[in-house]
Amino acid sequence: MEETPGVAILILTAPACGSCKAMRAALEGLRGLRPDIQVFEADAVAESGLVQELEVFHLPALFVWRDGAYHGALQAEPLPQRLNEALDALLARPPEEAP
Repeated sequence: MEETPGVAILILTAPACGSCKAMRAALEGLRGLRPDIQVFEADAVAESGLVQELEVFHLPALFVWRDGAYHGALQAEPLPQRLNEALDALLARPPEEAP
């Protein structure tokens, strides 16, 4: 993510996670509102080191970077407009130190 230009969202999911499926669909809707964002997905089961590094406690978990700078966890209802609003609020804050 640190080398990705623009806004990048990482979503951590699990294969049998119903909430993850809903969030994936909402992220697709968000990409309709903001085609410039890039979405990356990682399987939390296979990527346990990443889960520990990012201190993930529930799935789905979303994290945001802009131009390589970490902006934190993105938390919103799985609705494109709610994600868009939460993303705007998160990006309005200064970047933070990545975990």
